[in-house]
Amino acid sequence: MATRLASAVLTVFVALATLSPVVHGQTAAAPTQANTESTRPRIGLVLSGGGARGYAHIGVLKMLERMRIPVDVIAATSMGAVVGGLYASGMRADALEQKLSQVDLSDIAFDRNDRAKLPQSLREDDFQYPIGLSAGYGDGRLKLPAGLVQGNRLLALLKNWTAQWPDNIEFSRLPIPFKAMATDLATGDGVILDHGSLPLAMRASMAVPGLFAPIEVGGRTLVDGGLVSNLPVQLARDMGADIIIAVNIGSDLQRPEDLASPAAVTQQMITILVGQNVRAQKALLRGKDVLIEPQLSELSFTDFAKGPQGVLQGERAAQGVEAKLAALSLSPQAYAAYRVAHEPQGTLVAGARIDAIDVTTSGRVPPARVRQLIKVHEGDAYDAEALNRELSALATTGDFETVTQQLVEQNGVHTLKIDAHEKSWGNQFFLFGLGMSTNFDGRGAFNVNLGHRYPWLTQSGLEWRNDIVLGSNRASIHTELRQPLWQARGFYIAPYAEYSRRRSDLYFDDEAPTKEAKPFNSITMETARAGVDLGIPLGRKGELRLGVNYMSKSAAFNYLALTEEGALDLPTLRAKQPAFRAQLTLDQLDDPLFPRSGYYFYSSVEAGFGSLDKKFNTAQAKGLWATSYGRHTFNVALEGAGQFGVNSPTRENGGNTGNGANEGFFLGGFQHLSAYAQDQFNGQYMLYGRLTYLYDLRVDDLLGLRAPVFGASAEAGNVWQLRNNFGTGPYLKSGSVFVGGNSPIGPLYFGFAVAPQGVWNVYLQLGRVF
Repeated sequence: MATRLASAVLTVFVALATLSPVVHGQTAAAPTQANTESTRPRIGLVLSGGGARGYAHIGVLKMLERMRIPVDVIAATSMGAVVGGLYASGMRADALEQKLSQVDLSDIAFDRNDRAKLPQSLREDDFQYPIGLSAGYGDGRLKLPAGLVQGNRLLALLKNWTAQWPDNIEFSRLPIPFKAMATDLATGDGVILDHGSLPLAMRASMAVPGLFAPIEVGGRTLVDGGLVSNLPVQLARDMGADIIIAVNIGSDLQRPEDLASPAAVTQQMITILVGQNVRAQKALLRGKDVLIEPQLSELSFTDFAKGPQGVLQGERAAQGVEAKLAALSLSPQAYAAYRVAHEPQGTLVAGARIDAIDVTTSGRVPPARVRQLIKVHEGDAYDAEALNRELSALATTGDFETVTQQLVEQNGVHTLKIDAHEKSWGNQFFLFGLGMSTNFDGRGAFNVNLGHRYPWLTQSGLEWRNDIVLGSNRASIHTELRQPLWQARGFYIAPYAEYSRRRSDLYFDDEAPTKEAKPFNSITMETARAGVDLGIPLGRKGELRLGVNYMSKSAAFNYLALTEEGALDLPTLRAKQPAFRAQLTLDQLDDPLFPRSGYYFYSSVEAGFGSLDKKFNTAQAKGLWATSYGRHTFNVALEGAGQFGVNSPTRENGGNTGNGANEGFFLGGFQHLSAYAQDQFNGQYMLYGRLTYLYDLRVDDLLGLRAPVFGASAEAGNVWQLRNNFGTGPYLKSGSVFVGGNSPIGPLYFGFAVAPQGVWNVYLQLGRVF
């Protein structure tokens, strides 16, 4: 969720890991006689930071292998540390390229989890608060996350790929000795990471301040090493390198005319300041050293989808200095001996049995909860990769900031230590959202959404959830306690209370409404409800809620009615009833805003009970299905609602249910018959369908929108007052075209809609539409 905001502010911090080089000329050197393994110089590889541009490092490594050039030590920073650390662990260039091609590194780097595998409570929040911005409260003050991205998925991936190595190892014992640069956030000093957990070192080295959360290693809070040495040439020298191959993947400075925003100016400033350490390190290069600077102007920090292009540019850059590299080439026999000597050897933890499990948690979540969610037991064989997958799943519960594990051997006893850190920015959390719609004719609506979550009030897992909406046409508050009943299965009981107030314009019924249609009155509807539900999870697909409640409704007209006898004050309609309610939610969409795949279904059935003669029953359902083919996405949405039972309005009872306080159901507004005004059509029964086409524009930014799309929709639907007429037609139709995308304050759409009878609308919509 936070990732959307992370994408919006990323440009401010990108320069910390994509430091700006000045283009230097390269002096060619004539090849010398072939080196042998016993007489050759010691070669050090230096890899700089640069986000997705780091794919170029793989291209350089492929070229070095092809030319039979050995690497004896690796010193690296940020994304260079990720590539360098994996290569040093024994992963060859082709294998590294293949592994990276099999994952979406963009989703992983920015902690975008597979939504279908999240708990339903987190998917609920994803729907209600699409900005993804959250704040915490603890120790008597508001707090913000230390980074917009926690980096949990990246750390888990690195742990899986280096699972054969123990969590406490001297990096000099790797097939290729390795060191990574990081920065101490407290002192600003450079920190050389040369032992401990290899994946933790790689993750710490690329903790871009403000974007990725700092990470604690050895009692020190560390951030990106690019702040002190983005191209650590001196570090490689200190590791004993005689000759340096330095690969710099930084960006060029922007032209003044391209600095069109405060974020761009800030990025340029940081690039200039931090770039000084790059120039200082490049000045340490000697005549026999090789500097490789791939041409990556078309590849940005976040262009992980363009990985193959980065690999290719890395190969081409290495080919450009092939003459200098040739002097470092080994004979086939010598290179084969080098590869054998640098193959990964057996590790300290291979085949070990787990004798004991020690779980440590910070904050309110009890260690027993962690033990409950993992499947490993004493006596099992230690499988680091499988265990890391389990811990990654544990991190998706939303309870933890980081979850780490290591197997510790002491006196012949192997103890699995699991350390689960709860979110550091508070034990209470606030969520934010905005909504706005206008058709530029003076009518529109605006609302602010605020959520409050207080998990683990007790050791049994009690959670307090509050949601508030404050808007121009509606306001609501919902408060709820969720008490787990069978925590291992996710069952819970939820007592709740809620109040809502909504104002809607009323229009005359017209089978062929025109552009000139104006409201004749407006109505304010209020609903108060208190009840208790049983929550039943349906795996990770959704949930079923069954419960009872007591509800009170009222409907009041806001203006006097004009009649031949004069102005008439219309009465306020009221109704109360106890009721049973069943709600089913299935949510497997990959994205709640612009889904490319998956489905969503929600249904609610509420039936009054008791001796009341004015009780009424309602049912409603809506669903959405999405599929994609390349850049093309199709969404199908269906929605229906109405009353049922003896008191439902029919032709036989004249439409009189004796319960006029039931406000009915509305159609009209963006992606709800887009050409018409918001809530223009109201009735006791409603049916609606929509087909939407989305085309991925595949540009980084369009007028401030991230991941913009072009869209078109065809819609049909109507409302009816009587059950006998439900679904019989006629149907109102509407079509629209629009451009949409993610903005820093939520999903934004701008478009044009048309309908028969000359009806049209131009609209601007902020917030989700389904």
